[in-house]
Amino acid sequence: MIKRKKTRQVLAGNVAIGGDSPITVQSMLSIRASDIDGSVAQAVRLEEAGCEILRAAIPTLDDIRLIPALKEKISIPLVADIHFDYRIAIEAANAGIDKIRINPGNIGDESRVREVAKICREKKIPIRIGVNIGSLEKDILAKYGSPTAEALVESALYHVSLLEKNDFQDIVISLKASSVDMTIEAYELISEKVDYPLHLGVTEAGTERMGLVKSSIGIGSLLQRGIGDTIRVSLTDEPEKEITAGIDILKALDLRGGVKFISCPTCGRTKIDLISLAKRVEEALEGESKDITVAVMGCEVNGPGEAREADIGIAGGNGIGVIFKKGAILRKVREEELLSSLLQEIKNLTRTAH
Repeated sequence: MIKRKKTRQVLAGNVAIGGDSPITVQSMLSIRASDIDGSVAQAVRLEEAGCEILRAAIPTLDDIRLIPALKEKISIPLVADIHFDYRIAIEAANAGIDKIRINPGNIGDESRVREVAKICREKKIPIRIGVNIGSLEKDILAKYGSPTAEALVESALYHVSLLEKNDFQDIVISLKASSVDMTIEAYELISEKVDYPLHLGVTEAGTERMGLVKSSIGIGSLLQRGIGDTIRVSLTDEPEKEITAGIDILKALDLRGGVKFISCPTCGRTKIDLISLAKRVEEALEGESKDITVAVMGCEVNGPGEAREADIGIAGGNGIGVIFKKGAILRKVREEELLSSLLQEIKNLTRTAH
């Protein structure tokens, strides 16, 4: 059982971040803010895919009009990603944004930080301080010689101090690097110094293949240590895939319910098309909400034993297979009936079979 570090809680719209609230999965629109129809359509798809907090880049004052268009069509909290122009942050707050991602140090002098903190405090809008290796201040970079975990932490604490100085503490922090090791080290360091909720992610992780590997290691390692309150898997791909990956990481660590799918890698004893069968089972269970573990195994000799903790499972044989429950064989069925028989057994299971 993972023991999460207790952080203070902030509210982005109707979603809690930190404290004892569930770890949320985020993504970001990849369509230009000026394309309102395209952005809205993508936002709807992301919410349907399970996105729980959605971020959108708002690069200009004209792009503020995207905020009400999105909020009309989606019910999940919306985050405005803002750089440099403090007026955009203020107008986003007035337009009904639920959370702002900003670096207080890059929006001008202290009076501008004060104005942003004031309106966010009045409207109860949290601010995420997002530091990454490309946004380090020149003096901090010069001090450390190159981007390091310590440099990321120092930058984040500097930005935190600017908000705290203006009596603002509804803060979420992210420290992202493309290096998995640096990301993990930075979050471990900041977790020891503050109790603000942390947004986890490995930035510029890559395309789906390597991005999934790097994000699973980086995000997963931190979550396993009890660090992290909300996550984004950054992929150079369709953002819906980020949601699937994030949910799967949480499931793998038993930090989220739903179907947990296990299957064996096959061997010379396998006499059915297990790879195809496993993919069809996984696809058929994509929308299943029951908190269960489902196994698809290659042979009836070892299958039920190796997967004895599964709530329900199937194991192949020579033209036939078995349905088993918690390691006990229920009955034999023909190979072509394995999938339908499994789905029927799942339908008969109670919602929380564990």
